[in-house]
Amino acid sequence: MKDLKSIVVATDFSEIADHALDEALELASKLGATITLVHAFEIPVYGFPDGILIASSDVTSQLQTSSQTQLDRTIASRKDRGVAMTAVLRVGPPWEEINSVAKETGAGLIVAGTHGRRGLSHALLGSVAERLIRTASLPVLVFHGTK
Repeated sequence: MKDLKSIVVATDFSEIADHALDEALELASKLGATITLVHAFEIPVYGFPDGILIASSDVTSQLQTSSQTQLDRTIASRKDRGVAMTAVLRVGPPWEEINSVAKETGAGLIVAGTHGRRGLSHALLGSVAERLIRTASLPVLVFHGTK
């Protein structure tokens, strides 16, 4: 196993993701590790019988600005925890981008939360955590939501 001096934490800004971050901060504090907080999103694409509609550059820009603001707030709210944190915002499939950031930073661990959806909602929405587990080349620690 790689040295756990760098931990990548995935966030979708949900309560479950915040819980996973708090757990990662506790672990990082004990190990003397740093945290890279990653949020990744895909540009919305809508399918219609006559073709597809890709979100405009204005919508994409608004998504990026909003996401970066939330990343900054999330880090600022935990700056007193004594762990060095950086934020990374990416556009693309979340599991791919999270894996890329983990590789780029030399992380030894990926931490994520999962909503634990089942059935139709899982089939329609998928699971970033599940795809991370299937595709990551390093350990993935997943915190399950209580809802």
